[in-house]
Amino acid sequence: MPIQNSPYTAFAALLSSSGHPVTPAELHGLLLGRSCAGAGFDVDGWLADAAELLENEPKDNVRNALIGLQEMVKGELTGDDMAVVLLLPSDDAPLTERAAALGQWCQGFLTGFGLNTPDKSALSSEANEVLQDLAAISQVQDALEESDDGESDYMEVMEYLRVAPLLLFTELNKGVETAPAKPSLH
Repeated sequence: MPIQNSPYTAFAALLSSSGHPVTPAELHGLLLGRSCAGAGFDVDGWLADAAELLENEPKDNVRNALIGLQEMVKGELTGDDMAVVLLLPSDDAPLTERAAALGQWCQGFLTGFGLNTPDKSALSSEANEVLQDLAAISQVQDALEESDDGESDYMEVMEYLRVAPLLLFTELNKGVETAPAKPSLH
């Protein structure tokens, strides 16, 4: 039985009914990309980047959803859990739909990251490899077939995408919102 009220489906319906030709996956990727690149969590900057992707200024209901999404991402990136929840279609959606959303998420991430990275030449080889992986994954839409192997490949890629942003965020946001060192007791 399909989940009709998944967060992805609800957000997709909100965007569609508001006339925005973008998927929740691409928006979430954009937000994570810009956040990992060091754009910070300024609401106005996020809303400006989102409005460009949305192709027009969001109404209050979409604006509030975007702010809520940013709060969720901020908590994931700066919290202790070290896990990112991807905004993608539920597991009962067809694999082709989920694979397309993965590609859109990666495209959004790369756009957000590219718009907000101050010095791309300063990235480590590991960070550059992650960005190359994301570019390759963004082309995956038609590569996964409805099969057990396709499902397995999808899950592997999704797990990778849950940790890749954390690596980039950690590298590019060193010193940002770090806890003060505890004084030593002698």
